[in-house]
Amino acid sequence: MSIATGQSQGVGQSALRPDGTLKVTGEFAYSSDLWLDGMLWGATLRSPHPSAWIKSIDIAPALAMPGVYAVLTHEDVPGTKFYGLEHKDQPVLAIDQVRYQGEPVALVAADHPETARRAADAIQVWYELREAVTDPRRAAFDPACPQVNPHGNVVRHQPVRVGEEFTADVVVTGEYEVGMQDQAFLGPESGLAVPAEDGGVDLYIATQWLHVDQDQVAPCLGLPKDKVRLTLAGVGGAFGAREDLSMQIHASMLALRTGKPIKIVYGREESFFGHVHRHPAWLRYEHGATKDGDLVYVKAEIVLDGGAYTSSSPAVVGNAASLGVGPYEVDNVWIDAYGTYTNNPPCGAMRGFGAVQACFAYESQMDRLAEACGLSPVEIRVRNAVSQGSKLATGQVVDTPAPLAGMLRELAAMPLPGPGSADLRALPGGVAQTTHGEGVRRGVGYGVGIKNICFSEGFDDYSTARVRVELLGGEPHVLVHTAAAEVGQGLIMVKSQIARTELGIERVTIVPADTSVGSAGSSSASRQSYMTGGAVKVACEAVRERLDKLTAGGATLTEVLADGPIEETREFRHRRTFPMDPVTGQGDSHTQLALCVHRAVVDVDVELGLVKVVELAAVQDVGRIINPLALEGQIHGGSAQGLGLALMEEIQVRDGKVLNPSFTDYLIPTILDMPPMRLSILENPDPHAPYGLRGAGEPPTLSSTPAIAAAVRDATGLALTRVPIRPDDIALAG
Repeated sequence: MSIATGQSQGVGQSALRPDGTLKVTGEFAYSSDLWLDGMLWGATLRSPHPSAWIKSIDIAPALAMPGVYAVLTHEDVPGTKFYGLEHKDQPVLAIDQVRYQGEPVALVAADHPETARRAADAIQVWYELREAVTDPRRAAFDPACPQVNPHGNVVRHQPVRVGEEFTADVVVTGEYEVGMQDQAFLGPESGLAVPAEDGGVDLYIATQWLHVDQDQVAPCLGLPKDKVRLTLAGVGGAFGAREDLSMQIHASMLALRTGKPIKIVYGREESFFGHVHRHPAWLRYEHGATKDGDLVYVKAEIVLDGGAYTSSSPAVVGNAASLGVGPYEVDNVWIDAYGTYTNNPPCGAMRGFGAVQACFAYESQMDRLAEACGLSPVEIRVRNAVSQGSKLATGQVVDTPAPLAGMLRELAAMPLPGPGSADLRALPGGVAQTTHGEGVRRGVGYGVGIKNICFSEGFDDYSTARVRVELLGGEPHVLVHTAAAEVGQGLIMVKSQIARTELGIERVTIVPADTSVGSAGSSSASRQSYMTGGAVKVACEAVRERLDKLTAGGATLTEVLADGPIEETREFRHRRTFPMDPVTGQGDSHTQLALCVHRAVVDVDVELGLVKVVELAAVQDVGRIINPLALEGQIHGGSAQGLGLALMEEIQVRDGKVLNPSFTDYLIPTILDMPPMRLSILENPDPHAPYGLRGAGEPPTLSSTPAIAAAVRDATGLALTRVPIRPDDIALAG
């Protein structure tokens, strides 16, 4: 693919990422690289128990250690003791009880990181253990179950009710399970808090949402928001896990107490305890259809385990309910989606949240229905595919292009890979030589996913951009300032491309993201190209309008800018959305919808249960391509995370305790696990979106998982109703 240079690095071109080379060479400064002379190191003491009363805490042994500057408990929280994304129910430090393994109990500041860790270990906490609630179905439905949350064990129950016809010629039922997946970013939680002369704090942090961090941190510190200033530090991946706070309040508390800069860097094990994960799910589905394969009804019960605190579980439940039948036309729907509190690890946002879990179940059901009706997996989906003008289960009309049937036909027409190679590296098990081809069977499977883009259900979703044009070194220069978090997705580059396109000026600088400019919202929900891209676009248009007036008399741009810079700040909002009705689930709850379809080809050693994904093919409609190379990377990356969920990634939790908090035991796909990918990227513009673009980061994560699972079923003949599929699910099935 050719790389554009100069002014051609605008919208539609594969412009180079300014941070790309530094990240590849290892020179990029991540938040864990932050350093100030005289800084101290912070450490966190965490609960070893998933559920217990705290009877007493003795910090004296830690305070007595040389090099220790401060030891803090909940009694030292300067302001509000609770925070949270949607509901402020999470304690800054545990007060009288702990609700999950890893809950923060006390903080230490010391002159060396090892001293801080040893001091944290020296704190003595006396716990009174109690029953841990670990089954989300019991939490939701058993009145005798202990209450994890004072308000009950159900975070949200969202029904969807449409139609009255729930009998059909062909009926298929299934129960499915999705394991707890971790975002597994490579850069651990870290940051630097610096006490300021005005009594406030300057926080340099790797996050996804600077302003919501500020909204949560300031009250807990007992400070006004303008005295809690956040600047985005280098982010080593996110995928949803950095929407919630980790060490932000803790580092700031220690900095204010000691009067010194505080750096906190989690180790890998602590990172597993220090952020939310993907909700594990239990799903029961029933699909009814005519004998020709036309959907008549869908019934579903979805239970999502949110863990100890609320986080973003309400939104996850809303997505699972509203998208619970997938991108299919069906007149009769009965869905109940529940999010629960348990004493398992907290769960929140992860790429495709809510929609991923539902997608695995409804796509598995579509394959069962195809078999029952004597149709191919592609044909059953084509017959029921939504298109522009279709209604979703919530009553929302698909009012933008949705060429799903054509996407499926295009995918099915793509050539299949050739027969397996004799090269051991191409066989299941690879160079371990577990097989030389005996017992290896090939399978092909399909998956379709539909994902909402941007925030939904009436949320005031907006982004702010400040654009300034001035002379620097005698040449016109554009400065773009937003608070949008660059978490590895390439947003810095997208903002530059939009500025070049709108203003025709080659030299563009992206100002570091901080809270001195208005909120840009979260780098999640595939929304930043849409929202912050939209904000940069309208701010550039406002600047251009002023420049056009000033140059209308024949003055050059350079002459106009000699009188001073031109600057405009604009907010951008998408079209209005509405909450789902709490009884019927009806409502125009989503801003935009995106489709991706996958075909997976796998080789399976049916005797050993080993799976090799031979090829993934995908067709995705992105509305308008902003950067072709970056877009391909998003589709590859989303597909890789879907592959991980299908075959290898799961946090193992037993009795509320995590068994595998390391990259030794929690496995993620490597470059050797990812197969070649065949892509077709469609452009059917959305008239409501900037440039007609459609958010593209999440949809591939949805459809890749069920496609791979379907391919393994095709190779083995097994039902395989749970992901990730383990070797023993295959090898011991007989």
